[in-house]
Amino acid sequence: ARGAVDDKDNLTAALMTLLLLKRAGITPERDVILLAEAGEETATRVGIEHMVDEHFADIDAEYCIAEGGITLRRDGRTLYAQVQMAEKRQNTVELVAKGTSGHGSIPRVDNAVVSLARAIAALGAWKPPLRLDDTTREYFTRLAAVSPPEEAARYRALLKPETPEAAAAADYLAVHDPSKVAVLRNTLSPTLLTGGLQVNAIPSEAKAELDVRQLPGTDTAAYLEALRRVVNDPAVRVGYSSRKQRPAGVPARIDTEVFRAIEAAVKRVYDAPAIPALGTGATDMAYLRARGMQCYGISAGVDAEDTALGYGAHSDQERLQEAELHRFVKLNWDIVSTLVGSGR
Repeated sequence: ARGAVDDKDNLTAALMTLLLLKRAGITPERDVILLAEAGEETATRVGIEHMVDEHFADIDAEYCIAEGGITLRRDGRTLYAQVQMAEKRQNTVELVAKGTSGHGSIPRVDNAVVSLARAIAALGAWKPPLRLDDTTREYFTRLAAVSPPEEAARYRALLKPETPEAAAAADYLAVHDPSKVAVLRNTLSPTLLTGGLQVNAIPSEAKAELDVRQLPGTDTAAYLEALRRVVNDPAVRVGYSSRKQRPAGVPARIDTEVFRAIEAAVKRVYDAPAIPALGTGATDMAYLRARGMQCYGISAGVDAEDTALGYGAHSDQERLQEAELHRFVKLNWDIVSTLVGSGR
């Protein structure tokens, strides 16, 4: 059912970890705070934003462990556990094309819909430069070490992003595994189009909204200027939406006690490697990272085969094996009990 993998597994495992600490009679050597709130991607004002703005003292911590990772199984075997160390920043860009309105029977060279279509096509064909940071460099290095030779060669090629080999690997992945190349460049997806009221009336304005995901450290003003250069049409205005955007945060470090605890727990529980990863989606950790908190995203094991069958996140039939939920509880317990000590 919806939420089974995004992210009732994390809530269940976190709650069980607190219960296990209590049942074991452990007095933690550091605070353990459980925050459960709603509205993650669409109504953060009543969830994490409210907590950060109004009650941050109650949740302020050195580290945060939450959802956002991907523990991937194939043919019943766990391949690796991606640990989300950072996430792309979501922005909305608007394209507004202006033209002369008129009767549809008399075509116009300044048709706003045509101008908008050209702009969208130009941006859709645009390939921004590939860019690595500490997280994605470690991600592809570790991924290559556990992948079949042909896949490993592509991942190693991406470690030299300015080479023709990297460009060829990115083009291949854009078709066959787009999530891999999405972590290497700023991306945009046209999602909403409006224009016109009648089939026989040329509108004076047409509008598109683009879902933009920017890499950590992106200069948002410079990015907008790059979009304008690609569109290259004075009839089309390119700007950010007035919608409130998610904050930018600093990626978590790999050289921390938390990542070491996660890495060791993944090895013990799944007999698989932990791989630092950049998230392309949005999580509540963005608001905590913006306040300086080191945040790490983990997840229960899911089957690679399930996505094609419609059992993935946000579907109406999300699926998680019961055994994987049990293992995920053990993973959370292993991590937290390591970090808080075993004093009684």
